[in-house]
Amino acid sequence: MPSTKHFVQYAVISLLALGIGIWVARAVYAPDTTQTHAPDEVWTTRLPDQYGKPHTLAQWRGKVLVLNFWATWCAPCREEIPDFIALRTQYRANNVEVVGVAIDAVAPVTAYVHELKMPYPILIGEGNAHQLTRVLGDTSGSLPYTVVINPAGKILLRHLGRLPRAKLEAVLQSTASDK
Repeated sequence: MPSTKHFVQYAVISLLALGIGIWVARAVYAPDTTQTHAPDEVWTTRLPDQYGKPHTLAQWRGKVLVLNFWATWCAPCREEIPDFIALRTQYRANNVEVVGVAIDAVAPVTAYVHELKMPYPILIGEGNAHQLTRVLGDTSGSLPYTVVINPAGKILLRHLGRLPRAKLEAVLQSTASDK
């Protein structure tokens, strides 16, 4: 049986390895923030909504665009959707639009949108939207991924993982006060 001394040594080594792993993961999977403006490819990418009608993001150019990449099978994605619903309602009068891009199949997305009564546009990216996330700095292809773009096309926020409501609200408040 290992002694207390060995247990402590193993615990310290384990915690050190965990810390290094977290640091490496953040360094490797952090969004690429070198690009400051949304490239043309963002505005011209064509994706259908859940009814099959094609859209380009250009229809929301000139607004503060909160672009959220998500999937029905992604727990952190589902956790943040109520915040997007509330903030979209709160800031819509301030020229803000939330657009969800589901990296998922049509049937589960449609059912989930109806279940939550999601009031904002949802586009179906399936696997095709991964290129769009990469263009916007998500080098890992992980979800959820949210990008906020101002009316001039400047990227104000990139966030990989569940986006805290307060963080998004701070960005939206600052854009509302810029008017």
